[in-house]
Amino acid sequence: MAGLSTKAIKTRIKSMQSTRQITKAMELVAASKLRSAQAKAISSRPYFQTLYAAMDEIADTNNDFTSPYLHANPNGKPAYVVIAGDRGLAGGYNNNILKLAYSQMEEGAAVLPIGKKAVEYFKRKNVTVITESYAEAASVSIGDCYTIAKMLADGFLDGSFGKLTLGYTNFVSMLSQTPSTLDLLPLRVSTEKRPSQNTILYEPGSEAVFNGRLAIVPEYLGGVLYGALCESTASEQAARRTAMDSATKNADEIIDDLNLRYNRARQGAITQEITEIVAGAEQS
Repeated sequence: MAGLSTKAIKTRIKSMQSTRQITKAMELVAASKLRSAQAKAISSRPYFQTLYAAMDEIADTNNDFTSPYLHANPNGKPAYVVIAGDRGLAGGYNNNILKLAYSQMEEGAAVLPIGKKAVEYFKRKNVTVITESYAEAASVSIGDCYTIAKMLADGFLDGSFGKLTLGYTNFVSMLSQTPSTLDLLPLRVSTEKRPSQNTILYEPGSEAVFNGRLAIVPEYLGGVLYGALCESTASEQAARRTAMDSATKNADEIIDDLNLRYNRARQGAITQEITEIVAGAEQS
């Protein structure tokens, strides 16, 4: 930046101050959204944990228990649900989960992307997209999660999908978010038979409740998808808040440096003017 005039430096200071205002505003917005997103993520966890415990109970306490949800279909294609964001400026949030999911995909896999960044990424990679109906992650509701779950469960039972994997970002803390993958289907439940510990009666029967298209497994998948969506949303806001906070601090450092350069340039110009006046006075 050597040789810049005071006017040029001042213009850059104003530009950087405008940028700082934007990054600070985005940080505050992300912090505000993070509080509600974090609360949703925490409150959603017990739901699918309870559903899984119920499925495990049914599988463990029924002799000769069989279910199509427990076995992969070798003729079906691997299916993935990958959750990313709708916008950037969130550090490595989008890039980390998309790269992880893509690195684990088998040849011929199909993906159901949630979020604009996920749709764009997998179309760019020429991966078969099951549907683009959920391209805007911010508008995906809990009802959409159950719709997705039923569609995927039906596809698994029909043999269209051989297995189902979920890619999302796990919210650990405000400063830590971990991209993760979770195998959804086939289910992995305990195979050790044990006496039932409760007196729950299932109608029309525990095995029918487990294996039905409209029963516990699609409900469980919908709960997991909604929980993962909440975790990912909280992770995105936390990552954006951290990234915008870092950008604001960098802007402050640049503004301080530009102010120092401006003062030095201004002082140099004043010194030059004084030198010229003194030189002119001596000549006269």
